[in-house]
Amino acid sequence: MSVLGVILAGGLARRMGGRDKAFLSLGGEALLDRALARLAPQVDSLAINSNGDPALFSGYAPPLVPDLDDSRAGPLAGVLAGLSFAEGIGASHVVTVAVDTPFFPSDLVTRLRAAAETDDLPLACAATGERTHPVFGLWPVALRADLAGALASGERKVDRWTARHGCAVARWTADPFDPFFNVNTPEDMADAESLVS
Repeated sequence: MSVLGVILAGGLARRMGGRDKAFLSLGGEALLDRALARLAPQVDSLAINSNGDPALFSGYAPPLVPDLDDSRAGPLAGVLAGLSFAEGIGASHVVTVAVDTPFFPSDLVTRLRAAAETDDLPLACAATGERTHPVFGLWPVALRADLAGALASGERKVDRWTARHGCAVARWTADPFDPFFNVNTPEDMADAESLVS
């Protein structure tokens, strides 16, 4: 299995005043830099999915992979962009993470792969207890065309699409805190700063 890690950084960040969350600073480091550092050791290659100004990403080595159209179709559009890029470089799978989740596990990819293999299912997503985090997922490139068709027909719900194919779940504990805690508001950023310190 050859895995492309894709950082989903395409959100509009309305609750953060419209600022690009990828470049918000946490503990003196941009959220994007934190995500890259956490994901890089777990995958064979990296890409960044964003529809923001490409010039903002010019200093980054991983390629910028925007959505395939401007419909703003949510996380599934970012997954599809990643799958299309992965197909072009010969990767068999994509693992996606959200840029605004600075503490995602360092064993994310290993455990997603193990869950998919154990349950003999093509897809896997992360969960904390009973709460799933479908954006943190393992996606086979073989399902790229199916996802493209689903998006073209108006599908926007990650859970609904993954349920059609079978999705294993890898679970983490929320003790001492949820590793999938994400930064959506200034208050969340303050909480994240407390966790960092």
